[in-house]
Amino acid sequence: MNNPPLHLTDVTTALTTTLDALARLATAPAYRVCGTSAALLQGVPLPAGDLDLLLATRADLDAFAAALAPFPCLRPASWLPESSQYFAGFAVNGVRVELSTVERPTDADALECAGTGPWQHHVLIGCGPHQVPVVRLELRLATELLRDRPDRYLPLLRHLSTHGFDPALLHRATTACHLPPHHRRLLRNHLR
Repeated sequence: MNNPPLHLTDVTTALTTTLDALARLATAPAYRVCGTSAALLQGVPLPAGDLDLLLATRADLDAFAAALAPFPCLRPASWLPESSQYFAGFAVNGVRVELSTVERPTDADALECAGTGPWQHHVLIGCGPHQVPVVRLELRLATELLRDRPDRYLPLLRHLSTHGFDPALLHRATTACHLPPHHRRLLRNHLR
């Protein structure tokens, strides 16, 4: 599925459908929305290509995958050693929904998808009848700066400069990502 960028409606519809399916389980596993869809859900106009859901454990991912079994499976749950992820993919309402764990040990508390960062630093966003935990934009920005994707980090910078941000959290996130000096200067210039 190589579709055009998703709109907010695409993401919210797929997420609501996914969470409705998950609600049929006896116990709902903890998850976080991360990636570009997390930014889109928080009002940042970014070109999202999929909906990324982070799970804490492989058992949590397997539970999500079982809930999504009625939908087309794009990739069955499997271990990806090159990225230290347990990963699965589904098509929900035409949107790629990717489930993953990130199993790299870290002491950092401000990475988007590893360690305690996504579990500690998130906001709740209303999506249909659901309150959805979405990673903080400070963590998302650090990831995009690390990946050096200006089409993603510039809209994030504009949004944070307009709507505010947590300077201490952003500092921890950029430190945890080991950003190069030119990206630190870019942050100082955009976020005064």
